Amino acid sequence: MYYIVYPLLYLLSLLPFFALYRISDFAYLILYRLLGYRKAIVLNNLQIAFPEKTADERKMIARQFYRNLFDTFIETIKLLSISEREFDKRAVFNMDSCNLLAAKGLNIQLQSGHQMNWEYVNWAAVKELKIPFAGIYMKLSNKALDRIFYDIRKKFGTILVAATEFRSRIHQVFEKQYSLAIAADQNPGRPEYAYWLNLFGRPTPFVTGPDKGARKNHTAVVFVKFVKRKRGYYEFVATTITEDASLLKEGELTLRYRDFLEATIREHPDNYLWSHRRWKFNYEPAYAGQWIDTSPPSL
Repeated sequence: MYYIVYPLLYLLSLLPFFALYRISDFAYLILYRLLGYRKAIVLNNLQIAFPEKTADERKMIARQFYRNLFDTFIETIKLLSISEREFDKRAVFNMDSCNLLAAKGLNIQLQSGHQMNWEYVNWAAVKELKIPFAGIYMKLSNKALDRIFYDIRKKFGTILVAATEFRSRIHQVFEKQYSLAIAADQNPGRPEYAYWLNLFGRPTPFVTGPDKGARKNHTAVVFVKFVKRKRGYYEFVATTITEDASLLKEGELTLRYRDFLEATIREHPDNYLWSHRRWKFNYEPAYAGQWIDTSPPSL
């Protein structure tokens, strides 16, 4: 199947951007306007996050979100054939602050949310960082597409570690100086073991690994914001949070990340992945021991 799908996608990637964006526009009309792909989930998420906005305002955010989402898929396909020069014009990531941390011999944990375009930030980061760059990813169920995306992501040297294999490969990633990219807004598999805190005023579970791992390994932590300047052009902004996460109290890094994530989403609400169920788990009194917020659960 790979040898059928890959040539077709490669040929598609040879189209100029303006033609690819017409395909994206068509996908928007079919999947959003006609089929309503995950529309109920998106609008419910927006209702939770922005209750102060009108229904029309939330629908406007949803429409632009779908356009950004389909653009992301099209732009990812374009990576199969895009020139390095063309890519560098479209993805700007000033890594000077990260390279200063690397020059001090520090390991770096880069945390972001599910913003767009997540494939561009991988290339932009690994091309600029002066130390090995590792990324945790979720395998796709379709083996052909999983192999294609794997090849795209590792083109400039990214060390890819499947989330399901992280524990068994952790020693390989951490044996030398490293930088590690994490989308830290993943839903935890076991909410009873997650950190619980308010996000947009709703009790929300966060995975504990980024917080615990950074403190255990004395890692420098950098938060990364994605900014879509215009169609097909992105800027990624790095903010150093600490040079040694072990100096932070348990849960403090997660709280800072929550504040960063919420502020980033509020700034560009249409550029967040609203089609996944961020609030799929309900808070229960049994989770009280995992509550780390300074304010009580908003029930």
